Amino acid sequence: MPRFALSERMLLLLLAAVQFAHIMDFMIMMPMGPQLMRELGAGPAQFASLVSAYTWSAGIVGLVATAFVDRFDRRSAVLVLFAGCVAGTLACALSHTFGELLVARIISGGFGGVSGALVMTIVVDVVPPARRAAGIGIVMTAFSAASALGVPAGLYLAQTFEWETPFFLIALVGAAMWVVALLGVPSLREHLAGPPVHRGRAMLALALDRNVQWALLFMCSMVGAHFTIIPFLSPYLVANVGLPEKHLFAVYLTGGILTVFSGPLMGRLADRHGRLRVYTIVTVIALGVVLFLTHAPPLGLGGVLVLSGFFFVFASGRFVPGQAITSMAVAAPQRGAFMSLSACVRDLISGVVSSMGGLIVSRSGGTGPLIGYGWLGWIAVGCGLVSLWLARRVKPVP
Repeated sequence: MPRFALSERMLLLLLAAVQFAHIMDFMIMMPMGPQLMRELGAGPAQFASLVSAYTWSAGIVGLVATAFVDRFDRRSAVLVLFAGCVAGTLACALSHTFGELLVARIISGGFGGVSGALVMTIVVDVVPPARRAAGIGIVMTAFSAASALGVPAGLYLAQTFEWETPFFLIALVGAAMWVVALLGVPSLREHLAGPPVHRGRAMLALALDRNVQWALLFMCSMVGAHFTIIPFLSPYLVANVGLPEKHLFAVYLTGGILTVFSGPLMGRLADRHGRLRVYTIVTVIALGVVLFLTHAPPLGLGGVLVLSGFFFVFASGRFVPGQAITSMAVAAPQRGAFMSLSACVRDLISGVVSSMGGLIVSRSGGTGPLIGYGWLGWIAVGCGLVSLWLARRVKPVP
């Protein structure tokens, strides 16, 4: 079982705290889908644009950031970018129309996506390869905590007060986590050692590296297998599976609690039995869960919680060994640029599949069940099968 020195473990927990606020900002929009569509008068396509605006912005800004992100101390860069993310979240809270919210999501996505990539870069920098999957698993518990604590609290505030209220909460939490990062994240400058590098040539070499290309394609397929169905999951559970909107918080609470334990476990299993083997097993199970979930008949609350619990554990859990596989695709001097480029590709693909979902999914009679969600399930399964092949093409670099 991996053992962390106290300083290393504390740093991972600090990074998880920073990720918590960023992931809350990203996640809260999707479970609020039914309420936002109702109160803003938005259809499936407009709601999809609110979700994809964040990821499109994160992807485009991340693409620009790959050219210079390795020029700076990791600590300074993540503090500046995370501050911008918090400011964007506050802008969401101060929005009152669809247009204002769309612009605010673009701002928060542009800063949040790159700051999240830098957090994972720091993990890869400080944790040796033998323990890296476990380290990633610890930081990714931020997703679990956001699901178990942040999202249910945000949904409760939105349903009790106004839809803007959760964004005020997230901005407050983000400001507190920024202070935590300011006090706890050390200066990280080892990647700056060595002779000056011509950034244009370095980026071109990175883009032309065959192993990097395989890793990015693998990331695309992994994200497509997951994010294709995520934006409309909450509206689908309410409109098609019969889950009362007031019980949506229970889905995220249950899934979050389960992944608090399953995320680190996936990391330990990947370090012990091999990243590729664990990714393959978890993905095969996840594909079966996704197929059943996207074609589920009306279920009671218990059935929804069991099904969504399996989805959170396996569909989300595959990202732990998957991130570990991609993190080994380049050597240390290129790692910051690669992680930023990888996050950029991830966010752009998320934007593509979100927009695609808005084109495929429609609503019967304008207010009835969602139509076409099952097709998104089949697309997700196809992406997952492709990811199993691509994962074997990524070779670890010492």
